[in-house]
Amino acid sequence: MKKNTVLWSADEQKILSQLKTPKKIQDYLDAVDYSAESVYRSPRSVMRDRKAHCFDGAVFAAAALRTIGFPPLILDMQAVRDDDHVLAVFKRNGCWGAIAKSNFAGLRFREPIHRTLRELVMTYFEPFYNLNREKTLRQYTVPVNLSAYDRLSWTTNDAAMDPIGERLGTVKIHKLMTPAMIRGLHPVDLRAYEAGMLGANMAGIYDPNKK
Repeated sequence: MKKNTVLWSADEQKILSQLKTPKKIQDYLDAVDYSAESVYRSPRSVMRDRKAHCFDGAVFAAAALRTIGFPPLILDMQAVRDDDHVLAVFKRNGCWGAIAKSNFAGLRFREPIHRTLRELVMTYFEPFYNLNREKTLRQYTVPVNLSAYDRLSWTTNDAAMDPIGERLGTVKIHKLMTPAMIRGLHPVDLRAYEAGMLGANMAGIYDPNKK
């Protein structure tokens, strides 16, 4: 795939030049602060502010993946009584992997070893839970290719984030479970719950008990 041409600043080019693999992109996202703010940041703003939440992080990762030859793809994992979680997905040797910024320890990088997107998404099921220890993941979207938003300069323009977010709400979804399966789900055990919360910024966590 042809790499896109973006007028990155010298400082931005220096950062991106160091992110030569998907894992290095993940490492960069892990090193920036988790944003509890209800604002969207473009990849440029993520590098400037060194902050991101899951949407910002996925879009940043898609931009960084594009610079090393991958298509800029994101998908949305949708939940009940919880926040959604957005991934940047990539394919290597015919298998899918993912990069993500998350407040939860278990919702970040996935190695490209998954034969289908459903197989990839299901690895997030057990560690995807809310403060009531409910397993909340229910469905996921088909990937959105962000090259469709090049006209909006999505890599450098914060205003382009809203249309991308809106698009994730309109594309085809795949449900993961039947109603009977959902009724039979068990709460997350306390040990797994505490492990997943390690290092979390509580200000940025959805509280299902607040209306």
